[in-house]
Amino acid sequence: MKKIISVILALTFALSLCLCASAENKTFKVGICNYVDDASLNQIVDNIRTRLNEIGAEYGVTFVIVYENCNADPSVMQQIIANFIADKVDLMIGIATPVAMTMQAMTEDNGIPVVFAAVTDPVGAALVDSLEAPGANITGTSDYLDTAAVFNLMFAALPDADLIGLLYDVGQDASTTPIAAAKQYLEEKGVAYREYTGTNAAELMMCAKAMAADGVDAAFTPQDNTVMAAELSIYETLIENGILHFTGADSFALNGAFLGYGVDYANLGRETAEIAAEILLEGKSPAEIAVRTFDNGTATVNTETCELLGLDYEALSEAMAPFCTRIQPITTAESFEDVE
Repeated sequence: MKKIISVILALTFALSLCLCASAENKTFKVGICNYVDDASLNQIVDNIRTRLNEIGAEYGVTFVIVYENCNADPSVMQQIIANFIADKVDLMIGIATPVAMTMQAMTEDNGIPVVFAAVTDPVGAALVDSLEAPGANITGTSDYLDTAAVFNLMFAALPDADLIGLLYDVGQDASTTPIAAAKQYLEEKGVAYREYTGTNAAELMMCAKAMAADGVDAAFTPQDNTVMAAELSIYETLIENGILHFTGADSFALNGAFLGYGVDYANLGRETAEIAAEILLEGKSPAEIAVRTFDNGTATVNTETCELLGLDYEALSEAMAPFCTRIQPITTAESFEDVE
């Protein structure tokens, strides 16, 4: 039996080498569409580019990357994807749920492989049949958020909080599931909450002022790209009114929020590139590649925001430590490149 297993493993390895060897000197065109210009999504794109370049050098192939950003405009998004199809890209990468859903709809007939990145709930968005077996021409990486973990951190830091603001864009599919989970958590805990929604920076600024007027103790935002793009515009108003902003990504904390909790988007970008390479170089079908999820154990705390709020970073870290894998300090900047 051991000999049979050894033979099978050897044949599998040889086949993999043959597939990669047959790809040598080839050029693959990859179309990447980003949903919006924000620190998290840009970090994903940067790491996809870097990892594909590394893989290309390793296997002697060239990845020609066609990059576009639709800036949350559905008509522009559709045109970008239509252009990818007309250009006969070998594979598309869609950053965030709205792009992935549009790519899925527009590739049903042509079968172009699609790899998504930072889709919070791929099953709920009907992108895949299951995380283990996607079932069609699409798979990718998920930034699923453990909402209860964020609230455990919130109440560790603010045990007496009695009014929480839920700040999000109702049009963001990524917010639907975590906001529902947030309501359930707070209702079970007996803590009051109010919802504040906006679709752009101006509306979200009005939400920030409304939360201040209502006297909320803290605000929660999941991986909502609309709020993420507006964080630099609203964080000072939140700080001035003593509102701690707990969020679903470290990029929020980078842009001034008190705390961001969630996946490492740099690693998510690299893993997205790995999936693309498996499809293009090894001939794997997206239908058979499991969606990759990640450990949500890191809490990133903005130390400057902490100081402006008059809070003791060390004391808060000690209180929150039991509810996360680690606590990572960060200071306010526009992009991660500015703090590296």
